[in-house]
Amino acid sequence: MENKNIILDKSKSLALLIIKHCRNISEEKKEYVLSRQLMKSGTSIGANIREAKYAESKNDFIHKYKISLKEANETEYWLELLFEPQLMNEEVFNELHKLNTELLKLLTSSIKTLSNH
Repeated sequence: MENKNIILDKSKSLALLIIKHCRNISEEKKEYVLSRQLMKSGTSIGANIREAKYAESKNDFIHKYKISLKEANETEYWLELLFEPQLMNEEVFNELHKLNTELLKLLTSSIKTLSNH
C-alpha cells in the first residue's frame, strides 16, 4: 500500500475544484483572463509537489515545495480578484480559499521542517 501524501492529495483536490469552477466562471460570467490565471497557478501547486517526489536532492525537493508555496500565494490573489467583483460566489470562494489556506500552512510547515534538518 502506498503512503498517503496529504499535501499532494489536497493540492490535487484543489486543482480539480479550480478546473471545475473556472470552467463555470468562463461559461456563466464570460470571464476568461482572471479565471485562466487562477487555473494556471492553482494547478501548478500540485504539479510542483508531484515533481518533488523525484527530486534530485533534498535542496531540489525543498525548492519544488517553495515554488508550490509561491503558486499557492498567487492562487490566493486570483481568488480575491475573482471574488471581490462578484465573479465568484461566496460559497465557491470559501471552499477554494479554505483548501488553499490549508496548503499554504502545510507547505510552510514542511519547508521549515525540511530546512532545519
